Amino acid sequence: MKRIITALSLIFALVGAHASGNDFPLEKAPKRTNDVAALQNGAKLFVNYCLSCHSAAFMRYNRLRDIGLTDKQIKENLMFTTEKVGDTMKSAIDPRQAKEWFGANPPDLTLVARSRASGAGTGADYLYTYLRTYYRDATKPTGWNNMAFPSVGMPHVMWELQGERRPVFETVTEHGHEVHKLKGWEQVTPGTMTPDEFDQATGDLVAFMQWMAEPVQNTRVRLGVWVLLFLGVFTVIAWRLNAAFWKDIK
Repeated sequence: MKRIITALSLIFALVGAHASGNDFPLEKAPKRTNDVAALQNGAKLFVNYCLSCHSAAFMRYNRLRDIGLTDKQIKENLMFTTEKVGDTMKSAIDPRQAKEWFGANPPDLTLVARSRASGAGTGADYLYTYLRTYYRDATKPTGWNNMAFPSVGMPHVMWELQGERRPVFETVTEHGHEVHKLKGWEQVTPGTMTPDEFDQATGDLVAFMQWMAEPVQNTRVRLGVWVLLFLGVFTVIAWRLNAAFWKDIK
């Protein structure tokens, strides 16, 4: 019964945060879906820090050929068990253990960069903000909290890269009421990356997740430009033909 209550609480928190939205402003994610090097680095970060708990069950490893990787590179650098290159990117975590540890099975991440889009920003903006706003919170079971997703059940998996930070707030008056707003961050312990390096790495990871949500997006955009150009030229031709056909009719 306790596990059921914990799982339901996590689900309700997730639905509530997504439906009502969090007031924390989203930062604009860098656009790197055309940057092959960034996508390759993002794929490496994804399999090292995300795939151990989260699956990407609608993406196959061999689709990474589209970002310039060979089957040999995929197998040697991005696959750590006995999967075949044509297999989907499934997590090796035991669902029963995941429920015991986190209260619910971690969701699939294949389409998260699209499903998290809202009026506040794109799904990429949400992920970029979310991954960079973790802070230590001893009152939480995982020891971590998040500004973009308060009381999140997921720990900060990349904390060794970013280090530990503490949010610094300031009190401002809005509409006659005093509110606490984030002023900045104080680095408590350093990570293996500098803040700029961590932001770059997070941008690469988000770019890969954005590409993974729609691998043909860049092709679709390029094709769309050519279609619009064709329609523009055809419109001019049709307009002149129409004028020629009806010129003698009063």
